[in-house]
Amino acid sequence: MKEKDNKEGSHKNIWYGVGRQRIEIPKTILKSRVNSNPMLQHLHIHSIGYYPKAKDHFTYRKKGLPENFLFYCVDGHGFFQVGKQRYEVGPNEFFILPQNVEHTYGSSPDHPWTIYWIHFGGDSLPQFNEVQEVQKHFKPEYVKNNGEIIPIFMKIYKTLELGYSIDNLLFANMCLSHFLTLFIYNSRHYTATANDKLDCVDSAILFMQEHINDNISLNDLSKQYNYSVSRFSNLFKQKTGYAPIDYFLQLKMQKACQQLDFSDRSIKDIAFSMGFDDPYYFSKRFRTIIGMSPKKYRTRRLDEAKLNMS
Repeated sequence: MKEKDNKEGSHKNIWYGVGRQRIEIPKTILKSRVNSNPMLQHLHIHSIGYYPKAKDHFTYRKKGLPENFLFYCVDGHGFFQVGKQRYEVGPNEFFILPQNVEHTYGSSPDHPWTIYWIHFGGDSLPQFNEVQEVQKHFKPEYVKNNGEIIPIFMKIYKTLELGYSIDNLLFANMCLSHFLTLFIYNSRHYTATANDKLDCVDSAILFMQEHINDNISLNDLSKQYNYSVSRFSNLFKQKTGYAPIDYFLQLKMQKACQQLDFSDRSIKDIAFSMGFDDPYYFSKRFRTIIGMSPKKYRTRRLDEAKLNMS
């Protein structure tokens, strides 16, 4: 990846410097092999790169980009600005610039940053950017690296270096989804410890799991986290898409399915163990959530097992 000797720093929003690595997937490839492919069109890579000690790296885009931009700073310092809001960025921090937003970014003149970055777009990008967990990262955040981030980045990069066959594009873009989760859902890649601070929704779900055999009211949950019922319900639905008690019932039915699958316990006994006093009401809720009665669920599983043995 040799650059012209007379180019240093940033020119036309591209940084030129020693050690840079950069691949931009041609628009012709995006049009002919990506945008028309049902497996790739929803979320895919546009370009990818690595800039070590990127002295004089600076970019301003008045109209932003049609795709998102994820920056991962591993060393040095820099900044980015969206509108009038400026953020400083340091080692082990990342941020996402959403599509079509005016922005500026650049490295520190004294301690230029070393960054890994990916531009990604697709039909699902507007919906992606509406996800609450994604929006949290429109400002810098510290990221733990469990040893996966750089190897996956390199797998994507090395694969795209081999050309734009369908197999290469599929592999690179399937890796992209996992790569993004390492940042957006970083804490989920680690076992929670007593020192980790969970938000009230994640904490409430763990509380539900621990009390899966009990009856918990919405009032009980709200008091547990010192919120009003309406405020807690809104926070919970924002993050999960479900009302708290509906979510709790789903967890109960998941557990009931496991008992129907792996035990010979009667449906009545399972209902009681899940905190239901009335087995008929349990069956009704089971049918609503799972799509069939507990009896039919168990029968279908048994029939499948017999078929696999024949």
